[in-house]
Amino acid sequence: MKTTHFLVSSLFVAGLSLLGHNTVVAQQYPVRIHSHNDYKQTVPFYEAYSQKVYSIEVDLFYKGKEFYVAHDEEDINPELTFDALYLNPILSLYRHNEGRAWKGSDEKMQLLVEIKSDNTDAFLKALQRKLNKYPEVFNPSVNPYAVRIVITGNVPEPEDFDKYTSYILFDGNLSEDYTEKQLERVGVFSTNFRDLSKWNGKGSLVKEDKKKVVAAIEKAHAQGKQIRFWGAPDGMTAWNTFHMLGVDYINTDKVEKCTAFFSDWHNKHYEIASKAVESVQGVTKTDRLDKTTHDFEGFKNEKLQLAEPVKTYVPSFESDGTDRPVKNVIFLIGDGMGLAQLTAADRVNKGLTILNMQHLGLISTSAKDAFTTDSAGAGSALATGEQNNNRHISMSEDGVAYPSLTDFFVEQGKQCGVVTLGNVADATPAAFYGHTTERDNADEITRELLKGKISLLAGSGMSNFKDRKDGVDLLAELQKEGYQVVTEVADIKADGKKTICIDEEMEKAAEAKTIGLLAETTARSIDKLSKSSPEGFFLMVEGAKIDYAGHSNCFPGSIVETLSFDMAVAEALKFADKNGETLVIVTGDHETGGLTLIDGSNETGYMTALYVTDDHTPIMLPVFTYGPQANKFIGKYANYEIARKIKALMKK
Repeated sequence: MKTTHFLVSSLFVAGLSLLGHNTVVAQQYPVRIHSHNDYKQTVPFYEAYSQKVYSIEVDLFYKGKEFYVAHDEEDINPELTFDALYLNPILSLYRHNEGRAWKGSDEKMQLLVEIKSDNTDAFLKALQRKLNKYPEVFNPSVNPYAVRIVITGNVPEPEDFDKYTSYILFDGNLSEDYTEKQLERVGVFSTNFRDLSKWNGKGSLVKEDKKKVVAAIEKAHAQGKQIRFWGAPDGMTAWNTFHMLGVDYINTDKVEKCTAFFSDWHNKHYEIASKAVESVQGVTKTDRLDKTTHDFEGFKNEKLQLAEPVKTYVPSFESDGTDRPVKNVIFLIGDGMGLAQLTAADRVNKGLTILNMQHLGLISTSAKDAFTTDSAGAGSALATGEQNNNRHISMSEDGVAYPSLTDFFVEQGKQCGVVTLGNVADATPAAFYGHTTERDNADEITRELLKGKISLLAGSGMSNFKDRKDGVDLLAELQKEGYQVVTEVADIKADGKKTICIDEEMEKAAEAKTIGLLAETTARSIDKLSKSSPEGFFLMVEGAKIDYAGHSNCFPGSIVETLSFDMAVAEALKFADKNGETLVIVTGDHETGGLTLIDGSNETGYMTALYVTDDHTPIMLPVFTYGPQANKFIGKYANYEIARKIKALMKK
């Protein structure tokens, strides 16, 4: 046991250097986390303290005027004392943190002391003698940030509560009928979950058991107290369930995993028009964006709450899957959008226009040189029909340009447009008009616009045209080539003129007030191209910031951006129904974040979700098609096959 003592002492010293001399603000969780069976951890107390949990449990025996940390008497070790493992670390931390559990934080710490000895009175009198030596740490009348002491286990009878110092509180029993004075000494109600249910944490609570659990919660709350269930299942599904039911303390032996689950909570759940979804101030950002998008200002948390669901569109299906010729193609790409993002938005919104499309395929997304693609490799594959390396924009390993769909459609005598709710020089939109071996070469990419193949380009990124490294005044050069340049989406007109629209509002995250911006741009672009191109047109529309939300691990942002993209899909389907000769294709370039859906509510649409990474994942993506020849896109195939299928249809 000397090794254990040395390890504890070493980590104690390390803990002081890490925690005692820096400003540490305790983590705000949506629920109080209780570290149960702390003695089983490698470093008792510090493993829980390092996660900034509210409550830490310690099992104590009192023998020979000493307190020992152990669950069973036969496990008592003379080196594992209360003083060594708990008291001394707490005293040192309070001294270094200026009388608080965490320097700079008003959060308090609770120590739940379980009496394992038979002689409760002797135990408590000895404990209070020890704690009374340090009123600045344990007495709230001396220090308002004092450690909160609650006694559990062999708790004295309620009529004996007042025999002990007033700052010592006791674990309550829901079956007990406390007087008002006795109830003041109850710190929390702890209840054996197994008395209410045998649920193991898998799936969901059965109806009758749920009623019992809710009744226990309500009984505690009716007495103005909080509740903890011990003997409860200990995992994500259980933690989420207990939180949704209103349990105040989450009892866990998996402190690190539990705190990770509840940390940054506002970015892990969402519900439309809910008072329960807190309005969190601040911004959620990521450092995982590339050169053209790294200045993205982030998701403003308090502006992501929608007051009502987004309306969806149900198409007529008159031309869907028919063998009619295709005149127009509208290709919509949700950057970072996988099946989980679609499922989440669908369940939260209680419907998606995309999911009303009935022809469905699956695509693999690997780049030529990597199992997991970036947006350049995937966007280029979708644009050219060729498998590309990561970071390449529609160009081979040897620097040979791959013709994109816009090149193809221009040769067919059709006008082409590229729209993105992001930077026009970012990888996905760039793949439809530019060619380079490095996605960050924005100057090289945008110079391709001088070839005049694109009739419409809309997105953000004025810096790509002004203050360029190559010194070219690209706007002036483009105007010489016959382009008109506008800076607001509202100025995209069906006037037959080639147009570049750089609206910096499209760089910002979608919010309740701006959620329809991509849909408006799509509708105006369709109107412009359809009226000025009697031979037909090709339009690519990108929902860029579903990807940003994945990189930021911002679930509310993902919901809002996916719904924004869905509104654009609705505009494409509306036109397809009126036109009858338009093929609409909807997919993603890759999934971002490894989004996992934990649970939710069928009634309200509330959902809890987690990201498992802040990068792209290689999971297959759905492809939705609508209109003539839509049935040609069902089945499983590689992402670059989409462009090949489009070209094959147009050559008929």
